[in-house]
Amino acid sequence: MKMKFINNVNETLRDDMAAEMKKGSKLSIAAAYFSIYAFEALRKELSNIDELRFIFTDPTFIQKENSKKEKREFYIPKLNRERGIYGTDFEVKLRNELNQKAIARECAAWVKNKAVFKSNVGNKDITDKFILLDDKAYFPVNGFTTVDLGCEQGNNMGTNIAKVASPMSLTLLEQFEKLWQNNEELQDVTDKVISSISSAYNENAPEFIYFVTLYNIFHEFLDDISEDELPNERTGFKNSKIWSMLFNFQRDAALGIINKLEKYNGCILADSVGLGKTFTALAVIKYYEGRNKSVLVLCPKKLADNWNTYRANYKNNPIAADRLGYDVLYHTDLLRKHGFSGSIDLSKINWSNYDLVVIDESHNFRNGGAFSDDEKENRYTVLMNKVIREGVQTKVLMLSATPVNNRFNDLKNQLQLAYEGDSSKINDKLNTKSSIDDIFRNAQAAYNHWSKLLPEERTLQKLLEHLSYDFFTLLDSVTIARSRKHITKYYDTKDIGNFPERKTPLSFRPALVTDGSVNYSEVFAKLDELELSVYTPTEFILSSRQQKYAALFDDNKVNTGFTQTNRERGIRRLMAINILKRMESSVYSFRLTVARVRASIAAVLDKIYRYTQHRLANAQIETGADIDSTDFDMEEEIFNVGKKVPISLADMDIVSWGNSLQRDKERLDELLALVQGITPEQDNKLHELFELIDNKIQHPLNAGNKKIIIFTAFADTAQYLYEHVSVYAKEKFGLDTAMITGTVDGRSTIPKLRCDFNTVLTCFAPLAKDKAMLFPEDNNEIDILIATDCISEGQNLQDCDYLVNYDIHWNPVRIIQRFGRIDRIGSKNAYIQLVNFWPDVDLDEYIDLKSRVESRMKAVDLTATADDNLLSNNEKLDLQYRKQQLKQLQKEVVDIEDMGTGISIMDLGLNEFRLDLLEYIKTHGELDKTPFGLHAVVPASEECPPGVIYVLKNCTDNINIDRKNLLHPFYAVYIGEDGEIICNHLAPKKLLDKLRFTCRGKDKPLTDVCSDFNKATNDGRSMGIYSQLLEDAIASIINVKDADDVDSFLSGEEISFFDNSIKGLDDFELICFLVVRGEQ
Repeated sequence: MKMKFINNVNETLRDDMAAEMKKGSKLSIAAAYFSIYAFEALRKELSNIDELRFIFTDPTFIQKENSKKEKREFYIPKLNRERGIYGTDFEVKLRNELNQKAIARECAAWVKNKAVFKSNVGNKDITDKFILLDDKAYFPVNGFTTVDLGCEQGNNMGTNIAKVASPMSLTLLEQFEKLWQNNEELQDVTDKVISSISSAYNENAPEFIYFVTLYNIFHEFLDDISEDELPNERTGFKNSKIWSMLFNFQRDAALGIINKLEKYNGCILADSVGLGKTFTALAVIKYYEGRNKSVLVLCPKKLADNWNTYRANYKNNPIAADRLGYDVLYHTDLLRKHGFSGSIDLSKINWSNYDLVVIDESHNFRNGGAFSDDEKENRYTVLMNKVIREGVQTKVLMLSATPVNNRFNDLKNQLQLAYEGDSSKINDKLNTKSSIDDIFRNAQAAYNHWSKLLPEERTLQKLLEHLSYDFFTLLDSVTIARSRKHITKYYDTKDIGNFPERKTPLSFRPALVTDGSVNYSEVFAKLDELELSVYTPTEFILSSRQQKYAALFDDNKVNTGFTQTNRERGIRRLMAINILKRMESSVYSFRLTVARVRASIAAVLDKIYRYTQHRLANAQIETGADIDSTDFDMEEEIFNVGKKVPISLADMDIVSWGNSLQRDKERLDELLALVQGITPEQDNKLHELFELIDNKIQHPLNAGNKKIIIFTAFADTAQYLYEHVSVYAKEKFGLDTAMITGTVDGRSTIPKLRCDFNTVLTCFAPLAKDKAMLFPEDNNEIDILIATDCISEGQNLQDCDYLVNYDIHWNPVRIIQRFGRIDRIGSKNAYIQLVNFWPDVDLDEYIDLKSRVESRMKAVDLTATADDNLLSNNEKLDLQYRKQQLKQLQKEVVDIEDMGTGISIMDLGLNEFRLDLLEYIKTHGELDKTPFGLHAVVPASEECPPGVIYVLKNCTDNINIDRKNLLHPFYAVYIGEDGEIICNHLAPKKLLDKLRFTCRGKDKPLTDVCSDFNKATNDGRSMGIYSQLLEDAIASIINVKDADDVDSFLSGEEISFFDNSIKGLDDFELICFLVVRGEQ
């Protein structure tokens, strides 16, 4: 026989070999690859032969002594050769048919019987690659794969394989024999080949599949992590007391925060209310103090006690052993130039020398400020300029359960602190296409667009679809946010205890008085008529004199009206709303306010009267009418009334002003007359509260728990309640009551008890506040606590199980925050109850009234300077939201992140998956040798209905249009048994959460479901259904892409439909899959 050429077109190598093989044939191959699919192509023929001897011409399955540090460039090709066993790059399509398992099982059995594999150890090159079959030789043949056999298309230009018989083949045979005997250069790797093939058909633990998925998606992240960015074990902070006290989810957060602080200089921890952000932050502080860094905690004044406890050598400091040494200052200290804050002398403090600033309740900084030097200083600008920009490089950790109100700008202002307001400092660290400023601009535009949709279309899903990939990348880089649901679902909470169960909220709408002689609506109608011009004197300056005052007010914008006028309007508006709020709170506080306003009007009228009688040339009126701060609830820290400038009455239109004031005075007199007769005996709301207390104490929710917190927005109402409730509770039940407000000293019915903030809270919540350690001798217990919002943030009062809102706060977030004092993880109470008092009017009517008052009092907004933002934020929208939210709160207690109306940053980060993976790699080593296409089987659950989760990799890099997929080039799709998509590739967080939830902790294969699955698929031979579902899953990715193609084409973006054609299946490689089996 002469030489014959096989070109794999008219005739294939596979067919030729099949014809030549007979019973007892001997096969010898020297090649780079061996693939189980090539075995499958010749399975029938190969089962007859006697033996296969195979030499890997390049080192494959060889461990070198120094392999720890194998060079990356040497390593990758070797890895590819080893993985080639389960199919090489061009055999992707075969792998996606999902019968790899069945083929691998048969191939392994055959290899055990008939084959020996040896590999070149790598000292010398073996250049010739060929196949010997009995006395025939085929050469050159690069590998034993379906491409070389001619069954699949490869990427080589044309193949010409020569086939020769004896005697020409003898030289190759001798060459092979000589090599085969050479034990210096070759090493037997048969066992490694067998175990490698069998790893493709062994049953896998679900957890293993979860980690394989993470490994593939995030392994580049492992390469990125430098020693500096990962918490440095050497500082020993994992041996600290604080670390030992953290729950598992808090540890994850602490490590994540350190990682982000190192990489981006800043991080927002936005875990929801009641998840213990303080402790997480303390662990981070411990880490940095261990590295000899100086730390500053900036917190609202009302939380300073908490922070100070953890650094003091006190009995009730659980982490005293850690000897933390950070400084604690208040948010307001930023504007003070001298005096003391605690023991710190503000005139001497070196603001610029802190390496880490922890800002508690950082949403207080969300309004930002201008950084240029001539602008008014506010807390934000001082923090930015003095603390962060000057001196050493400062990292910033922000803690807040509500970092976003309804503007993404809130978030941007907080994040800017981390990059010193200079976006170039962070842009190159972020892996995003656009700059951080553009990302926020686009996100806000998307949000504004979304907020105009009809309520039923305004779903979170819809918003997420509109936001750009970059926005998620950004959030993922610099925030950590978990909701309670998340923690209870994805963490093992056995050692933590659960959240208490929330009972349906109770709503009460007591009438104003018991005999019905006067009702809310009458009072509200009167309020609606007030003009309150006493607060806006500048509106009445004669136009000819305006020039003069513009100069006095440093207000050069004369032509556009004074910003002073605007400020005054703002105050007038707050005052109007406030009178309304106080009416809703208690008749008592309403009466006080009305009397105060009436008195200030009377005083002005008196001045005008004296002036007109006697024409006093220098009669003046001060701008910035005296406002008693106790009239306001805690939040309104915003009074900056501009300068106090005297205005000459001679420059004013005193006739119009006088008339307006006179009208108001009469209205206020009528109002006072209406409510004058309402004594505490007549006060219907107060009596309903008594009944409530009665009921709660006689029928406790949790055995033996008598505690009640009553919240009100106003210190006056708190005083009033204290006076009456404390007597009632003491006389009827012998219980002690205390009151805490931010403005006046605390009070309590326990004689000689120091009524400072901390003592009162410790007696009210002895378990949460470690009373036994602090006051071991003291048996006093306070059971009823009356408080304003000075305790609504950051306090842990979980001993209590019953919370009453005596007046409804306009901002629903505040209600949830109040509830968060008792609604905490690890609470001893099984149930907790929220009670809300509403005014006895229709909610819609009430909210409309509020919006009428707001908009009327606002008048025209002539200039919008930074100051006025205090007073205007898409208010229309806000009102709709508030209405929805308040309605929702009547029915159930929701988490802030579930209000469904605001934005939550919970749904967006992928950090904990990365941390999971790191932890796994530390204990189990790398997963890079794992074959692709593995699967595990798990039973279905409520969270995960029957179906399959496919994890795919796009190997042609042409799918991720618009960069919508966070994980590109990886795509994960969860498809139901019925072919419906349960979770598409654009919601990777949700999908990975489900995967984590189903697989975590299952570190052994689940034999029952596995054997059930194997029966159903004939041991992996008939995978038709799953192969079809895989195609559907890939189709879903491509269809989404096509629809987007059309969209972007229509919107005029340049795109060619032809340059990146998708052939479908072959574009994707199956990394692994998880079969979720329903009840069969």
